[in-house]
Amino acid sequence: MAASLAAAALPAAAAPQRKKSMHASPALIKPPRLQAGDTVGLIAPAGHTDAPSIEKAVRNIEAQGFKVKLGANLGAVFGNYAGLWQQRLEDFHGMFADPEVKAIWAIRGGSGAMQLLPHLDYKLIRNNPKILVGYSDITALHLAINRFAGLVTFHGPVAVSSQSEYSMTHLMNVLMRPEENYVIPMALENSRKAEEEPEYALRTVVPGTATGRLTGGNLCLVAALAGTKYAADYKDAILFLEEVNEAPYRVDRMMMQLDMNQPFSQAAGVMLGIFEHCEAEPDEISLTLNETTDQHLAPLKIPAVTGYSFGHIRNQFTLPMGIRATLDTERQTLTLLETAVS
Repeated sequence: MAASLAAAALPAAAAPQRKKSMHASPALIKPPRLQAGDTVGLIAPAGHTDAPSIEKAVRNIEAQGFKVKLGANLGAVFGNYAGLWQQRLEDFHGMFADPEVKAIWAIRGGSGAMQLLPHLDYKLIRNNPKILVGYSDITALHLAINRFAGLVTFHGPVAVSSQSEYSMTHLMNVLMRPEENYVIPMALENSRKAEEEPEYALRTVVPGTATGRLTGGNLCLVAALAGTKYAADYKDAILFLEEVNEAPYRVDRMMMQLDMNQPFSQAAGVMLGIFEHCEAEPDEISLTLNETTDQHLAPLKIPAVTGYSFGHIRNQFTLPMGIRATLDTERQTLTLLETAVS
């Protein structure tokens, strides 16, 4: 199988002539750490939510020892969005401007976060550095804020996620009990699920260790932003990607789009999370998910892995955007080399 996959490997994308950016990224800054009893702002910057979800998110936040402040437009609905983009922007800016709020937690992902990017007040965000947590569609906000405000943000569980000990331990350690050289092992619960769901299996495609700043997120969003001024720049970085409910041919298309915009070979390493429900239907003529991703990863000369414990899953660890980390394929760990909060 390895030989056949190598033979089927996609040709390496030619490195494009990349124009020098007109927008130099500001120096990286870290938000203040969270303290017990702090107020967390709850917002919906993307997809719409409802009263039961809001109640669950409030319980989740309070269970971690925090107070909750609801965004003024949290319950708004406009199609599949949580209100008009102006309403979502108002809540987003409002939480950053509010001195009482110490962290901002997205209730969910969904769609629509990209609509905010041209309108974000990056000066406001940089002048009021706060923790921002979320994943999936929130990827767009992470990439834009990291790029234009230089603020470390956190690819981690959304507020309505079903909490697990693994997820909450790593989230709160990063936000409240920061330490250098913080080693994150993969979740045993995910490895157990791999017996029935192959996408949960930890795999090393290219072995080795890689060190670089963390960048990436949901594959669909990272691909959608490729070629724009908000695109992830993963040169010498550890690029992390996750996805859900996408057929292998669509995963291939998005990875091809990324590789053509900026070759994966420019990264220090590539770390794929758990691509849940991304296998083809049993009666469908298709490559497997592993065969699909290996077309892109196997030819690389940098460490590349799949099945790591992040994505649209219950047991996920938190990735601080912009922080330097080391991926070790032999130990199957990610080590945060520096603290992500001040």
